[in-house]
Amino acid sequence: MSECLFCRIAAGALPSTGVYEDERYFCFMDIHPIASGHCLLIPKEHYQDVYAMPDELLGGLMIVAKRIAFAARAGLKAEGLNLIQSNGRAASQIIDHYHLHLLPRWSGDKLRIGAWESSRAGDSEAINAAAEKIRGAL
Repeated sequence: MSECLFCRIAAGALPSTGVYEDERYFCFMDIHPIASGHCLLIPKEHYQDVYAMPDELLGGLMIVAKRIAFAARAGLKAEGLNLIQSNGRAASQIIDHYHLHLLPRWSGDKLRIGAWESSRAGDSEAINAAAEKIRGAL
């Protein structure tokens, strides 16, 4: 899927700040973060949404998500974590490649999940620093 943004990122054809990678999955920092440490976990193989994901691949992705969640808690001192996954335009899926948002959370962070229509690019130094902390805890 050479036209798919996330396929191109997973293949290394586009730059990204990676957090985790193995033969089946890639996790990278969101360039429009709504929380410090906001990252995306994707299968390297293209599947449009949860409906297209093979059960075994989906199950494995959740095991990797749990590992990254522990790393975010340890590396960023996160007090909680939201896992968000959207399917279809009605659910605000923008990129047609299955992806799971991992959002570290802290008490009093005032993040409102339903209001994340951000088009502002995040601070690249802050994104890189958060990625380093998560990578260090993996």
